[in-house]
Amino acid sequence: MLGSFLFAQEQPLSFSLQEAIDYALENNRQAKNASRTIDAAKQQKWETTATGLPQINAEINYQNFLKQQVSVIPAEFFGGNQGEFAEVIFGTKQNATATATLSQLLFDGSYLVGLQSAKVFLEISKNAKEKTDLEVRQAVINAYGNVLLIEENILILERNKTVLQKNLDEVTKIYENGFEELESVEQLQITLSNVNSQLNNVKRLKTIAYQMLSVVLGLDFNSSIILTDSLETLTVKNIILDTTDDSTDVKNTIDFRIAENDKKAKELMVKLEKSKALPSLSAFINGGYSAFDNQFVFFDNNTKWFGSSLVGVNLSVPIFSSGMRSASTQRAKINLEIAEENLTDTEQMLNLQIETAKSDFKFAIEEYENKKLNLNLAERIEQKNQTKFFEGVGSSFELRQAQTQLYSAQQEFLQAMLNVINTKAALETITNKTTNF
Repeated sequence: MLGSFLFAQEQPLSFSLQEAIDYALENNRQAKNASRTIDAAKQQKWETTATGLPQINAEINYQNFLKQQVSVIPAEFFGGNQGEFAEVIFGTKQNATATATLSQLLFDGSYLVGLQSAKVFLEISKNAKEKTDLEVRQAVINAYGNVLLIEENILILERNKTVLQKNLDEVTKIYENGFEELESVEQLQITLSNVNSQLNNVKRLKTIAYQMLSVVLGLDFNSSIILTDSLETLTVKNIILDTTDDSTDVKNTIDFRIAENDKKAKELMVKLEKSKALPSLSAFINGGYSAFDNQFVFFDNNTKWFGSSLVGVNLSVPIFSSGMRSASTQRAKINLEIAEENLTDTEQMLNLQIETAKSDFKFAIEEYENKKLNLNLAERIEQKNQTKFFEGVGSSFELRQAQTQLYSAQQEFLQAMLNVINTKAALETITNKTTNF
């Protein structure tokens, strides 16, 4: 049984990009903490609401005078001489009291503002959650795309290495038979050495890339993962889903809503400071029982308990605070003015960022088409130079130059595909318009 469980734990997890995004939104630590923040905000909202609802408190008080206080009164009260005093003890040595109080807030300006603030705080938490989800989504796309880039790079470098090794073997035999110069062998050796070095480095980066993706998904650092999407497939999907010409209302973006919520919060702070100048009114009713004796007999059935009850209203009216409330109100107004200016600045900045993100995405698409064409040309040029070289009409220098150009075109094409994916993710993050893959 345990062996089967361990075997199941070792099985790699398979993810498409959309599956990886969905998994991260459920398991990424940042995303989970953002969800907890919403839950906490809901509890805080109820906590604030409950302060204005009926409150019941009970109190039990027991006193045992180890030494009772002595009072003196004129002795003439008891038939004594005038001018003399008699020592007396009032009350019993032990007493117990049990009281229950029902209180209700009738009016308090700060309570009304608090209810509004709790609602705004919940909105802030929800917006923070949405912002976090967008950032996690973008991080997953970037990490997923980086892994695909490295995987594709390894395949290309291994293919290049195989072709180079074959060419080197053929040229070495030709050289050994005296039909080729040593320089041709050395040129291919240099190229092969560079490819081997790049391949070894990319293989090391592959481990790091998978570890990064695992962390972003919320998995263990060394989890085994299989990616089911390909770099080119995702690139084509993103080009098809091109939304650069769609109009975007800045007010629907998450960053604008966060700035707008900050302004609302500052407005409520002004209301809160003003409300402190208003009176507060509350009512209460309580009832209780008390018992007195010189011995501890409060649990005896024959102990006599005396009942009491009280109803009342509390009215608190602020009159003079030496300018403290006025200063607090002015400070809140200044913070509100700053928040209003920040909201305007945020709107302008978002317009600029959206246009920049659209431009970057369009450029990434253009670069993808351009690099794809360049790669096709570089492949044909390299093939022609290879044919010319082995037919004896081309030099090893020309072959190496064509190979270097091909390898550069391959890397640029891979990076161009990744740029399409990443710039699309950046655009969707800032516009809050996400699409499924």
